[in-house]
Amino acid sequence: MAYYEEQPPLVKLEVACSDLKTLLKTSSKMEDSLGKMDKKFDLIDEALSMASRRVAPLQSLSMAAKALETRINRAVTPAFSLLDSFKLSDSLQHKLLKLSDELSGEKKPKNRLDKLIKYIDCVDQLNLAIKSICEDGEPVIQKLQEVVEFLSRTKATDQYRIHRLRETVITLKALYETEVDALSFEGTLDQALLNLQDEFDLILQQIKHPNVGGKKIIDQEVEIFDIDWNLGTESEVEILRRISETLATNDCLDICIDIYVKVRYKRVAKTLMRLSPDYLKTYTPEEIDEMEWERLETAITLWIQHFEFAVKKVFVSEKKLCDKVLGGIMEGLVWPECFVKIADKIMAVFFRFGEGVTRSSKEPQKLFKLLDMFDSLEKLQPKFSEVFDGESGVDICSRFRELEKLSIHASSKVYWEFGLQIEGNSDGFPPPQDGSVPKIVRYAINYLKYLATEEYSSPMAKVLQTEQIWKSGVLTKPENEENLFKNAISNIMEALQRNVESKRCRYRDKILPHIFAMNSYWYIYMRTRNTELGRLMGDQHMKKNYKIVAEESAYLYQKQAWGPLVKLLEKEDVKSQSKEEMGSLVRAKMEAFTKGLDEISRRHRGLYRVPDLDLREQLLEATVKLVVPAYTEFFNSFSTALQGGTVLSPESIEGLLGQFFNGGDGRLKRRGSRDRMGKGSSTSVEGEIKDFLRSRSNASDG
Repeated sequence: MAYYEEQPPLVKLEVACSDLKTLLKTSSKMEDSLGKMDKKFDLIDEALSMASRRVAPLQSLSMAAKALETRINRAVTPAFSLLDSFKLSDSLQHKLLKLSDELSGEKKPKNRLDKLIKYIDCVDQLNLAIKSICEDGEPVIQKLQEVVEFLSRTKATDQYRIHRLRETVITLKALYETEVDALSFEGTLDQALLNLQDEFDLILQQIKHPNVGGKKIIDQEVEIFDIDWNLGTESEVEILRRISETLATNDCLDICIDIYVKVRYKRVAKTLMRLSPDYLKTYTPEEIDEMEWERLETAITLWIQHFEFAVKKVFVSEKKLCDKVLGGIMEGLVWPECFVKIADKIMAVFFRFGEGVTRSSKEPQKLFKLLDMFDSLEKLQPKFSEVFDGESGVDICSRFRELEKLSIHASSKVYWEFGLQIEGNSDGFPPPQDGSVPKIVRYAINYLKYLATEEYSSPMAKVLQTEQIWKSGVLTKPENEENLFKNAISNIMEALQRNVESKRCRYRDKILPHIFAMNSYWYIYMRTRNTELGRLMGDQHMKKNYKIVAEESAYLYQKQAWGPLVKLLEKEDVKSQSKEEMGSLVRAKMEAFTKGLDEISRRHRGLYRVPDLDLREQLLEATVKLVVPAYTEFFNSFSTALQGGTVLSPESIEGLLGQFFNGGDGRLKRRGSRDRMGKGSSTSVEGEIKDFLRSRSNASDG
């Protein structure tokens, strides 16, 4: 390069000229070569065009072949799967027939249940296979028809083959429809479903409640209600659940429900019939009114026990079983309706008896059984609502609440009508002729005593409070239960007091009204003392209104019965007489006293009666204090004037009074003028009085 730079310009130009000439020659040669190559490319292009025109028909045939292959594969592959399903179905049918024979020959329960599980599994598998055939069959035939039409349209084969293919597809379609109908409705599956229905029925019948009779419920009530009853073994329940789901899957849900409801209803009915509820056959108010009270009382007691037993044990266990067996069907929407269908008719029988009792006549003695019914329903209400919850149990719960209302109305009405009967003196009986305690008083006091016990006071108070809320409205603040109950009892007690006073005024005898009032009020006070009724009314209240009144009546009795007799023994009028007149007057007074004593004795034996021993003893003590001292003083003061006659000693008078009040035979001591120290023989008091009167009569005649 340095050398070239050192050359003169002319040399440089010459060299450049030589290089240009060489370049031009080379370019000319290259142009000739390119011209030749262009001619060769034209020849190649012409050859390629000719080859392309020759290959194009083959390419179309290849694409058509690939499309046909794809369509045929799309139709044939599902067809092979359908054939496999048919093969599986056929295999399962043979297996099912074999299992059916084994099942019918098996007698051992456990082995039978195990085989039944296999039988159900096989039925489910067959159902799936048939379902697969039903779902896949029509699409497969449709695709085969499309392939035949494609072959016909593209003329991929000759007309003879296309005709044969069309006939084959038509035959296949007809055969498929016939076979599917046979599999679904007339074949082995249909018979298997019938067998499962029979097995479902049989197992449901075999599941029984424990055998509990009516006597056991009464004697062992607590133990029975504490036992948790589970119906059926786990295997039985599982098989029932599987069968129900299998039947539901195969459009036999209605049949399944019908079998379940009928069988379990009969089983529940038989369980309750073992309690011997014959009383439930009598349920109209008119029929109940005709029942003897002892029978009705027993019937109501049994009804309460049986009703509670049915709800707490029988239907609780039935609900659990129903949930386990049918709970998996339709997302749990079916089983509550089935359970209510089972319970509805049976509960209706219980309800109609209870309603008949509450609508029957309002006799006083029914109150306690009505309160038993109400208390039982009140305690059972939470459990009842739990057992019959949800929309399906609305009607049964509504009828339960209606029965509660009826029991409240009936209890309240019986109580207040009892008060009205006492108030109106409508027992229809006159006052006792002997002045004893009338039946209405005895009945009412025992009635109220029983009502005031803890067993009945609380339910009665609840009834009264509920009635008040219904009448006043829920917004009104209810009165305290204890106050309501106390006021209600007070009303009856006041009515009873007015009843006694009303009867008291109906006596014509002057002494009997006081004996009657004394007996009645003393009975009321003594029978309520130290009882729940007495504590409820208050001790001071009972003393003021009954004890004091009884004591006042006793005082009036003494004044009326014994006062005139004692008055005969007054000495003032005797002392003012001469000695002869005094003796005559003393003997006359003694004779009058004896006659009066005889009259009172006769009346006490025949007319007057004081049943209470304590009251008789008090009356005896008071009468002895009133009569004996006065008689003794008179006797001692005029003993000289009484000599020579027959007189009664003070001791005899006291003994006679004791026998008056203690119901003796009327025998007492007799004393003459020579027996002042009480020595003598004992004879009949009545005879002695008659002897005394006879001797006085003879003396007068002489």
